[in-house]
Amino acid sequence: MSDTRAPLSKERQQQARRRVLRTILLTGGVLGAAVSGYLPLAYAKKQRLRPPGALDEKDFLASCIKCGQCVQVCPVQAIKLADLVDGFGVGTPYIDAREQACDFSCDAVQCILACPTGSLTYHKPAFLPVRAGAPLAAKPVLLAKEKDAEPTLNLAERIGVARLTRPESCLAIQGKGFKGQARGADFKGELRYMDVDRWKPIKVADHPYDAELCDLCVRACPIKGAISIETVFAPDGSQRKSPVVHEPCVGCGVCEMICPTEPASIEIIPGEGWRA
Repeated sequence: MSDTRAPLSKERQQQARRRVLRTILLTGGVLGAAVSGYLPLAYAKKQRLRPPGALDEKDFLASCIKCGQCVQVCPVQAIKLADLVDGFGVGTPYIDAREQACDFSCDAVQCILACPTGSLTYHKPAFLPVRAGAPLAAKPVLLAKEKDAEPTLNLAERIGVARLTRPESCLAIQGKGFKGQARGADFKGELRYMDVDRWKPIKVADHPYDAELCDLCVRACPIKGAISIETVFAPDGSQRKSPVVHEPCVGCGVCEMICPTEPASIEIIPGEGWRA
């Protein structure tokens, strides 16, 4: 049976097209709004590495006024402010250790001194809880200050702990050395090298390494006794050399930043407590 309906006029055709376009745009808008509302909640669950002296996450988010004072005083610009995808944490300071770790080039943890609210603090008030494994057994010794009258950092709690999360890619475990720029010529991260300048950090790219057995994480670590290369036993019973993290680790992230493998074999777990 043939279709006897009259063809739509040009005006009707244009109206129909506009209705379809409106439907598509409205549907896209609704979906976009839903996704934009979901992403901050999803990303808010991703724990950030906070600057030294940060309160536990819930207390930190409740007290930080997002003033950015800690960002301004950091000599290596390790501290950034979170963007919209961080949900409730938008505007709060955090450290992306892989891009730029805290190497304590300020000597006195200036971000804590600059914080006006106590979100970053040397000593937590007695009424605030202390998460398991956060307290340091002793004030960490800063290698750059080891010969000073006061060699320690005034820190009571760690912000995270380094973990060898990818042992299969670790050059030390493979028995390999490393020669050259740790993160390549274009890497912008900085570190304080005592053999170059006691006070001024320089680009990691300007300080090439030559290690018969890779130990860059040990060489670069600013905290005395936080990490070492030790002999360990592999699952097959063979002996290997491996980075081993110790109790003085404060979670600064230098080991993660300097690790020459991609992705890093060793990482900082934010908010992680020490366990033997």
